[in-house]
Amino acid sequence: MVTVLDTIANAPRLRHPEKAHKPDQEVLRKPDWIRVKAPVSKGYAETREIVKSNKLVTVCEEAGCPNIGECWEKKHATFMIMGEICTRACAFCNVATGIPTALDPDEPARVAHAVKQMGLTHVVITSVDRDDLADGGAQHFAEVIRAIRAATPSTTIEILTPDFLRKEGALEIVVAAKPDVFNHNLETVPSNYLTVRPGARYFHSIRLLQRVKEIDPSIFTKSGIMVGLGEERNEILQLMDDLRSANVDFMTIGQYLQPSKKHHPVIRFVTPEEFKSFETIGRTKGFLLVASSPLTRSSHHAGDDFARLRAAREALLKKSA
Repeated sequence: MVTVLDTIANAPRLRHPEKAHKPDQEVLRKPDWIRVKAPVSKGYAETREIVKSNKLVTVCEEAGCPNIGECWEKKHATFMIMGEICTRACAFCNVATGIPTALDPDEPARVAHAVKQMGLTHVVITSVDRDDLADGGAQHFAEVIRAIRAATPSTTIEILTPDFLRKEGALEIVVAAKPDVFNHNLETVPSNYLTVRPGARYFHSIRLLQRVKEIDPSIFTKSGIMVGLGEERNEILQLMDDLRSANVDFMTIGQYLQPSKKHHPVIRFVTPEEFKSFETIGRTKGFLLVASSPLTRSSHHAGDDFARLRAAREALLKKSA
């Protein structure tokens, strides 16, 4: 029987794994609305020093986020726990694939120390996929949440988790630690999963988000997708309905940007007007909040969005009272 570890062991440890697309496909030129300035500010340098001095990894760097200059200038960073090597090789992702290292028991304390140093009122914690661990890293997520709460009790915590596929009981461990926001991204429409997200299962991800609400309805749930991967408009609208059927509160939609020629190509650049229409449609479908723009990312403006989420929930409760 071939196990997950066998698969990982036989996979090359590459920075840019080969992806399922034509290697000679033309790379589309970015339109003006997708361009960002290079990070050069003093705030950016200070954030970088805090991250490095605490020996931490950020998804901002690993995923090549276009908003890193803006966020780090404001001392906002999304910490990526459990190492920088992922057990999966999604066609859109810039994170290295291979055999991960052992979990670092001191990492939760270092993350909490960095959060305190930055003075964060809201923090986002994500991770690589850890299919090699019995619980997929759920206990480590819980320990990071508790460490932050001990160091800065007033900081609200948002987590962006893997799918914990075939990890029985893992989700319950994370939810018991009571993050304020539980985010798990669908990434793309189901018809793209075999080529874009082959290690995941669309309806498992929907069920994961639904289960969070069943266990603890007070936790905000969130999910996001990238567009420009060849999806059809109607598929996006159906995906919105699937998320609402799972009582997801918040949806993000952003433009996919190809990290390298070896990754899945950008099929097209979606216009700002189309993004605006998705936001309008999402609100009519019942999401408390929809963030939809070319440069929208899961953790972009997360603190401001959390405040808006709470306000939207309070307004809804008053209306229904």
